[in-house]
Amino acid sequence: MGKWLLTVMLTVLVVGIALPRLRMRSRLPGDVSVSYRGRRYEFPFMSVLLFSLLAWALFRLV
Repeated sequence: MGKWLLTVMLTVLVVGIALPRLRMRSRLPGDVSVSYRGRRYEFPFMSVLLFSLLAWALFRLV
């Protein structure tokens, strides 16, 4: 369980750092953006899934 938790924490960290920089370049189908009362809320479901799979593959190789 420790490896799984470490993988999730590192994935969230990498996505949190990389996503704002990547948001301007591309949006994947499945990323949801909602405007409500003058604010914009973004839910990057597909981006998080993609980064999670990449992190899983990376940690699987290590």
